[in-house]
Amino acid sequence: MSPERHARFRLEGMTCASCVLRVERLLLAQPGVVRAVVNLSTETADVTWQAPATPAGLAAALARAGYPARETVVVLGVEGMTCAACTGRVERVLRGQPGVKEAVANLALRRATVTLFEGGAEAEALAAAVSKAGYAAAPLEAAAAHDPAAEQRRLARETGVAAALTLPVFVVEMGGHLVPAFHHWLMGVVPMQALWLAQFLLVTLVLAGPGRRFFFKGIPALLRGSPDMNALVAMGTGAAWAYSTVVTFAPALVPAPSRAVYFEAAAVIVVLILLGRFLEARARGQAGAAIARLVGMQPKAARLEDGTEVPVASLVPGMRVQIRPGERVPVDAVVVSGASAVDEAMLTGEPVPVAKGAGDAVTGGTVNGTGALIVEVRAVGAATVLARIVALVEEAQGTKLPVQAVVDRVTLWFVPVVMGIAALAFAGWMIAGQGVAAALVAGVSVLIIACPCAMGLATPVSILVGTGRAAELGVLFRRGEALQRLSEVRVVAFDKTGTLTAGRPVVTDLVGEDLLAEAAAVEAGSEHPLAGAVLAEAAARGIVLPGAEGFEAVPGLGARAHVGGRLVAVGSARMFAEVPGDLAVEGARLAAAGKGLLYVGDGTVARGLIAVADPVKPSALAALGALRGMGLRLAMVTGDNAVTAGAIAARLGMDDVQAGVLPEGKGAAVRAMGAGVAFVGDGINDAPALAAAEVGLAMGTGTDVAIEAGDVVLMAGDPLAVVDAVRVSRATMRNIRQNLTWAFGYNAALIPVAAGMLVPFGGPQLSPMLAAGAMALSSVFVLGNALRLRAVPGVRAGEGRA
Repeated sequence: MSPERHARFRLEGMTCASCVLRVERLLLAQPGVVRAVVNLSTETADVTWQAPATPAGLAAALARAGYPARETVVVLGVEGMTCAACTGRVERVLRGQPGVKEAVANLALRRATVTLFEGGAEAEALAAAVSKAGYAAAPLEAAAAHDPAAEQRRLARETGVAAALTLPVFVVEMGGHLVPAFHHWLMGVVPMQALWLAQFLLVTLVLAGPGRRFFFKGIPALLRGSPDMNALVAMGTGAAWAYSTVVTFAPALVPAPSRAVYFEAAAVIVVLILLGRFLEARARGQAGAAIARLVGMQPKAARLEDGTEVPVASLVPGMRVQIRPGERVPVDAVVVSGASAVDEAMLTGEPVPVAKGAGDAVTGGTVNGTGALIVEVRAVGAATVLARIVALVEEAQGTKLPVQAVVDRVTLWFVPVVMGIAALAFAGWMIAGQGVAAALVAGVSVLIIACPCAMGLATPVSILVGTGRAAELGVLFRRGEALQRLSEVRVVAFDKTGTLTAGRPVVTDLVGEDLLAEAAAVEAGSEHPLAGAVLAEAAARGIVLPGAEGFEAVPGLGARAHVGGRLVAVGSARMFAEVPGDLAVEGARLAAAGKGLLYVGDGTVARGLIAVADPVKPSALAALGALRGMGLRLAMVTGDNAVTAGAIAARLGMDDVQAGVLPEGKGAAVRAMGAGVAFVGDGINDAPALAAAEVGLAMGTGTDVAIEAGDVVLMAGDPLAVVDAVRVSRATMRNIRQNLTWAFGYNAALIPVAAGMLVPFGGPQLSPMLAAGAMALSSVFVLGNALRLRAVPGVRAGEGRA
């Protein structure tokens, strides 16, 4: 069986939820397609496929169905090609990259021209793949890609043209209703037939100009038996225009009571829906701003150690780069020389800059402080942390939540049902003897007021904004469905070491005479985990260690050596023949608090002790308090001993503690808690629990294994990030429920009103123009509501964000 591969297409022509379902069904019907997820808000289709499917074949099927995939052209400069075999190899490498449709390498020009579908590999990734194959490559130029700003300008221009053509028609037709004197004056100046002819001309220009997009997309969809929102608009405006044209040029065909024109309705519908599309485009641009900001954080140029400025895309691992004060770090690297403080807020959400010196890692996109650095490149292109963050967020934004399944089932039949209701409304008014004009108003109003867009956007646009906001807070949802599951958890279980605690022991207490210098001198020769804490404390106090001779490790007890001419022993109480009573009492108290004890003496009598512990992270207590305030139960699952675990759990107010759990038992412990459990961990031994939990939250400061096992990555390694994750998750799901309530409620309430079902009871009936306005605003409401998620506050101490 051939391996599975992935391709992302950016599609044109999707306007509503029914389009989404249609594209998904089309893709899944293609031989070799394993999975297809279509997102209306990002206008993308993510496809997992294997032979015999190909990106070009999938794109051709999409184009035949009326949803062409956008293409772009990237030109790479390629050095090292010397013959046709080289060009063939370069072409094969490029054709194997995600989304590439065609690749042609030119030996004479030393270039490779790549045609690929938007959403496929980035130019830098293509260049990196060619360079890895042995041919130095860098992007030279790219064809103009889809520009959201250009789309907004185009919609604004079309809306303006349509409004200018519609305004005279609207004033002539509606002015008389509002001001009867104006109507009488106008009829005395211009014959009715002449006014109708002028309206016909202006409205025809509106429909043939700015409004043609609805006909070019809607009519083919209708003929394919898969009508969408464009088809509804085309049918509604077309019916109003056609009826009015018949009245204008062949009035004898229409009964006298029904001889009225509705040109203004057709034109105003186009203006209002174009205005709605423009507002949608603006809102979508704002919704995707988080990703745009992340992408924009990487500089385009870098300065080599010798001062030469080069494109970032041309950097390869091993190169050395200068980073001046205030500049952004171009790629992931390691500091070779210099010292500075680097602002890593874009990565972790932490506002305090982090000190960096020789040997420290720096991340592409972070901002250097006041010092100058020389760094050695370690990762470029898609391998950088920033690229991985963008990929994770985009993947989460492109997924569907379980709640979307209900919407999918409804929208599959929504447009056909609306067309049926419109036909019934028309027939009902005709049967009631109200005439063609009244029946036309009812039918057109139903077609126009129905809004599948709002239902299609309700979920994905909230995911888009919610995951983007989470990324700004240093919380990455690796899987979109985790966004919904996290909002439903009832228990949050934590690993202890490295998650709630710092993960490294420190000296907390010194009891007895000052023996730190002597103890550190002995521990300098030890490999025990607690020895490092003693040495670190001595270094922090600026103590110069005396010399130690005759070091001897005593297995299971401690170590001893001669320091300053006398024997010094450091270890457990069992290493000494006598531990004075007051020292023993103090030791028992510290041990009960979960601290490790190192007694210090002359080999016979203990003269003091050093207490060492893995300190609780400063924000842990606040984080657990916030989670408890959200109604969540708190648990600890750790491999540490029961005394230490119990002491920390009591301090933090945990509801449940399971200590001494082996790595392979952590997964079983989480499963035993039942459904609705989230687990937070950072180590390799936490991977089984992260995978077993309903939602696994991995500390980004932990191991790659833990990060890969988790559904959510907390980049800062701060327990408060768990609060951010839960808060964003709950806010996003609440926002989705609001959007769905509006989208379904809007259609359920107003379609009957548009059909005129309330008229027999003295109720109102919406005109086609009001229906168009309501439809346009319904999508804008959903998008505007989703944008509120950008204001979800972070709880990280000192952030002050809102």
